[in-house]
Amino acid sequence: MARTKKTFLVSQYLERVSYKALERYQDLLKDFTRRRNGVYALYRGDRLYYVGLARDLRGRVNQHLKNRHRGAWDRFSMYLTIGDDHVRELESLVLRIVRPKGNKQIGKFKRAEDLRRALRRKAKQESQRELEDLFPRRMIGKRAKGKRVWRDESRRPVLAAFLNRPSRLRAFFKGKRFRARVLRSGAISVKGTRFNSPSMAAYHVTGRKRPMNGWWFWHYERAPGDWIRLKELRR
Repeated sequence: MARTKKTFLVSQYLERVSYKALERYQDLLKDFTRRRNGVYALYRGDRLYYVGLARDLRGRVNQHLKNRHRGAWDRFSMYLTIGDDHVRELESLVLRIVRPKGNKQIGKFKRAEDLRRALRRKAKQESQRELEDLFPRRMIGKRAKGKRVWRDESRRPVLAAFLNRPSRLRAFFKGKRFRARVLRSGAISVKGTRFNSPSMAAYHVTGRKRPMNGWWFWHYERAPGDWIRLKELRR
């Protein structure tokens, strides 16, 4: 099977050179950069001032000695690229990260997805799940064969997003040991009664009148004999 030949974006580069080289060694720089694409950067001392894209690197940098940028920079760097397929996106990437003082425009990506909205939506969903776990909805009690059966009103098993296999749970509280199981669905089973949140399961087994943090209360068996608190799953 033939190996795919690797391609590189940057083939040659020249960094932090004095602007005086553009005047003294024009012909040498012209030979290096003739018909070459690339990205260039202008500096004032050690501080980045401007980033740009050019098909004629030497000519473009030389222009900045005469236009509005004249006197604002004293060193330059050039990065010669192979082709120009990703050069514009590279320029945009640098502009968005560094925000040089001399650039008026911020770079744009043609087909990239902005994840800000998706992250905001996911964070809102995660916050809602945490609120439901810390402050669980009331439990509804129904009579069945003379016994009261409690049902958790949480929408879906909270642990489904963290555990993808059945696991054992245990807890110690006021000298007592409590045991439970995490089902494949993520629901917690305590003596046949299922709960969608760790806090509701802890609330049920302890008999307390107020909610408690099930992520701190329960330990799960990460490996045989290795028990850690459920809260570690969130890290």
